[in-house]
Formats: sequence, structure tokens, C-alpha cells
Amino acid sequence: MGLGTILALFSLGAGIGHVGPRLPTLWMTRGKGFNVRFSPHPQPVNLTPHLTQRVLHLRTFYWLSFVLGGMVIGFGAASLRWGSPTFGFGLWIAASWMMLSRLQNALAGRPAPWSHQMAVELQAVMDRSRTGESCCGVAAPAWEVQCVRCQSCQAVLSRMARPDLGRPRSDGRLRGMLRLLITDGYPMSDPLPEPKAEQE
Repeated sequence: MGLGTILALFSLGAGIGHVGPRLPTLWMTRGKGFNVRFSPHPQPVNLTPHLTQRVLHLRTFYWLSFVLGGMVIGFGAASLRWGSPTFGFGLWIAASWMMLSRLQNALAGRPAPWSHQMAVELQAVMDRSRTGESCCGVAAPAWEVQCVRCQSCQAVLSRMARPDLGRPRSDGRLRGMLRLLITDGYPMSDPLPEPKAEQE
């Protein structure tokens, strides 16, 4: 087996091992029928129960990647034993790296791109906008890139950056998928900074 064939098999295995566990996040919510209640990317997304549900779904898909990663590692081990060791090693190393990376993030205190706390925060902002605590008489909270802002009075309601929400991306399927593989769903920008206190 030549060097080129070995590199091709390893690259193929690593590519499948990298993309395979992420397929639910990359693919399952991108269909048109799943996004009729959301504005097109990259426009702000209105806060609704559907948005809260989408965040919880993406959270489930994120942790489901450990199950899929375990399956990929199993296929890699079988390939190492009975098939192509080069291909199996590519599967094994990419899936293992993904799982270790996400475990390291969790142990280091960095939350997943989508979390239960995020869904609770969105729901709390939405509830406040419907009560006497609303920022204005016609509150219309929407999730922008860096914060949740009222589209009527422009008041900042939550300084929480927006991760990928599973909408078809405006930069195209291929470039959008590549961007998601690089960012792993995390926001592309930091949350809106707190305003600096004026000094006397």
C-alpha cells in the first residue's frame, strides 16, 4: 500500500469520525419545514416557545454526539481488528478527540453552546416582556448576535451571545457546515459588554 493510499484512507476515516457524531446538529434542524417559525439567518430571532424548544433540542443533539461518537469508535476498533487499520485509526482518533474535547470543556466549566440555563434565561426574558416588568408597552424581544434586544425600544434585555440555532445559514450549505465544524455551534462573537460606569 502506497503512502498516498494510506493518507487517503486515514483522512477519510478522520473526516467521517469528525463529522459523524455532529450530524444531528449539522443536518437534522436545517430543513425548511423545521424553520418556518424562525426568521432567515442571520436576522434576529423572535423569542417564542419554539425558540426555547429549539435550544433544548440542540442541547440534546450536542450530548447525543457522545453516543454517536461511541458507535464511530466501535466501528474504528472493528476496522483496526478486521478491516483497514489505517481507516479505523482515522475513525478512532477523530471521534476520541471530539469526545475528549467536549469532556474537557465541561470539566473546565465552559458550558455547551446550548444549555438548559440558556433556555431558562430566554423563557424568563419572554415572560417578563408579557408582564408589568416589560421594557415598553409593545415589547418585542428578539435574539441578536450579541444580546437579546427589544425591537420596539432597543432596550437590552439579556447580554447573551447567540449560538447557531439550526437555521439554514446564509453563507450556503457547504461554507455554513464548514463554519459549524470549526466553531462547534458556539457564538461567533462575544456577548454585548456591560456599559462602563461614568466617572465623575
